[in-house]
Amino acid sequence: MLLTELLRPDRVVIPLLAEDKDGVIAELARRLADCADGEYPEILRAVREREGVLSTGVGFGVAIPHARCPSVRDLVLVGGVSRSPVPFDSIDGEPVRLFFMIVGPEASAGLHVKALSRIARLVRREGVRQGLVDAGSPDAFFNVLVEAEAE
Repeated sequence: MLLTELLRPDRVVIPLLAEDKDGVIAELARRLADCADGEYPEILRAVREREGVLSTGVGFGVAIPHARCPSVRDLVLVGGVSRSPVPFDSIDGEPVRLFFMIVGPEASAGLHVKALSRIARLVRREGVRQGLVDAGSPDAFFNVLVEAEAE
């Protein structure tokens, strides 16, 4: 599975306008709801509940908020970049600028885990992380992913 099969430029928010964790989650949930024809309040509640269990700030300035939600029929991935670092209770204590949000129904659990794993592998590479953070547009962000997945 490739992330570029799930993520398109219209699913990337650059720049994210929110300046705190809850605001970023809400902003990404709104884009996800719009792309998935899902129920925004339900998606937001599911992601917030999951985030309340354990922060999805995975380190190195990256967070991957995710949840399962019945109003989303298929697995959906959105991404975003914040202009300035956002405190996110990350495992390394560092703030976050690079965000991926994954939401899908219970039936997509396997694909959900594969997407999480794929993102984690890609963002381990400093050059990929920096390229995504430096992307000035959704198209540039998408192109960095295309190149990273081709390597």
